[in-house]
Amino acid sequence: MEFRWIGLAVALLSAMPASAQDAPRETATGGGVSVELNAATAASSGGCTLSFLVTNGTDVDLESVVYETVLFDASGQVDRLTLFDFGALPQDRPRVRQFTMPDRACSDYGQILFNGAATCDGAEGARDVCGTGLHLTSRADIEVTG
Repeated sequence: MEFRWIGLAVALLSAMPASAQDAPRETATGGGVSVELNAATAASSGGCTLSFLVTNGTDVDLESVVYETVLFDASGQVDRLTLFDFGALPQDRPRVRQFTMPDRACSDYGQILFNGAATCDGAEGARDVCGTGLHLTSRADIEVTG
């Protein structure tokens, strides 16, 4: 009886289109790309350094990931639109990336909005993983949404 199930599973997998087999997918542990604003600290230059913990929870390495972000001040007005280049994100390996925002203290920021993936290079279908599989959290006093 076990051999029939194995044979059926092999038959179903071999019947899948190649694009479905090659496309990155989320893992059983949540998958997607996880971005946590881990800290917001005063920069020596007088600005604010944002430290992000990023984990690629997909089953493929991502060669280049850049997100378009909008930073809002504490009153909810747009302060700036910028790109955060997270670089290469190997699968299941956490990375820390820092970005310094000049001319504003961290307490001046109230929210960071991830508008979408400007770049998401990797296996075929990776762009969808960077966008729809994005998980955002914050440990700082700045809200992160997307």
